[in-house]
Amino acid sequence: MAEKKEFMTYKGKPLVRCGKELYYGNMDEPFVIHMVIKSTKEVNGLEVADKVAIQLLATDPTLSPRKQIVKTSEKNGLYLAMDIAEVWLTRALKSSAKEK
Repeated sequence: MAEKKEFMTYKGKPLVRCGKELYYGNMDEPFVIHMVIKSTKEVNGLEVADKVAIQLLATDPTLSPRKQIVKTSEKNGLYLAMDIAEVWLTRALKSSAKEK
């Protein structure tokens, strides 16, 4: 029997990181956030994200990769990126629920 893996969450939604890429949201829902850490800087001996690209993606597999991208932005720092990502994802999921 396969073991179910628990993901780290942010504000109740899964947050998965692989290298410099992060995915925020549930892939079973209509939208997720994709973030890429474009550059880092050193702060007090720690490497932290400096420039972060953010994309709101539709999870519909029938769409072309280009049409899956709903919104894009770039923010300074992971905190600002996560802040806008949470707002975008919440709004997109609410609007898609209203359409059903």
